Amino acid sequence: MSSIMFVNRSGWMSGAELVLKKLIVLAVSGGHRVTVVCPPGRLADQLPAEVVHVPIKELDLSGQSGIARVAALFTLMSRWLHAGRVIRRAWTPGTVVIVNSLNALPAIRAARIPGGASWLVHDIVADAQQQMVVRVSRAALRRVVVVSPPAAVPLNELGVESVLVPLGVEIVDQRADLDAGATPIVGMMGVITPWKGHRVLLEALARVPNVHCEIAGAPHVADEGYAAELRRRAAQPDLDGRVSFLGFVDPLPTLSRWTALISAGTSPEPGPTVALEAMGLGVPVIGTNHGGCAWALRDDVGVVVPPGDAAALAEAITRVVSDADLAAQMGKKGRERALTDHDARAVYPAMLAALLN
Repeated sequence: MSSIMFVNRSGWMSGAELVLKKLIVLAVSGGHRVTVVCPPGRLADQLPAEVVHVPIKELDLSGQSGIARVAALFTLMSRWLHAGRVIRRAWTPGTVVIVNSLNALPAIRAARIPGGASWLVHDIVADAQQQMVVRVSRAALRRVVVVSPPAAVPLNELGVESVLVPLGVEIVDQRADLDAGATPIVGMMGVITPWKGHRVLLEALARVPNVHCEIAGAPHVADEGYAAELRRRAAQPDLDGRVSFLGFVDPLPTLSRWTALISAGTSPEPGPTVALEAMGLGVPVIGTNHGGCAWALRDDVGVVVPPGDAAALAEAITRVVSDADLAAQMGKKGRERALTDHDARAVYPAMLAALLN
């Protein structure tokens, strides 16, 4: 029996943490001794009973700006050093360390784990701050696994080699056909934060009459003001009564009710997992033409639009909700891709093996 230590920057549950949970459960079922180093929160609360939880503080800047952000950076540096000490004390010889977060990498560097750690990449390293984190931490890495080719490109430019193992989703029965006479529902699912593109979606929806929108998920504390802004916008006359905020939901039943999933991120991300879940159900996906979303929707599997372009998104929504044949074709192609490339039963064992190699 071998030992694995997973390290995560946050106790929050988002797409990256859902992937982490799958790997933890797989490791436990495979007989590994598992330790998870992460802040208290929903992730820690949902760990299997066999897992040892080692708490640390949040390793994030939490959305501050100006002088407050400078102060938060110094606090974060202190937390990296403290987390490094915690990780090193909890580590035992022979334990493989797997870091699940870009912002946890400096803590791994501070821990000075003999042989280094594996990093599962959930970010597209696009800005100078992210690049600095990678440069500072790369000496502590033994293995880097990316979940889409776009995530590998900026790492290659930094001289970091990686291996590709795509994200996986549970493959269930294709959703039943929707009632042709029902009001179309488009939806967005995930953490409510500005770069996810909710503003763009609402502005697009204002241009598309007779379509309802559901927004599933919740904000981090630092983004509660943004969530309140979205609710105010949704209450304006051109949207009033057409937008519902669902909070946390069971993803698959919710996705099954939607005419289309919208993935409108204004910053590129390697996934997103929810797009793959929709594809697995046969739900059409409209996404932005960058990052892992564009890769998942390549070859006309979905409709892609420029990031931040409300007019183009409105046109795409209109096309999909008004053309049943197009929607059916998108759903069929998406499910075929999910079955072929993203079946969790094959993907996650391969991902864990790559991280442990």
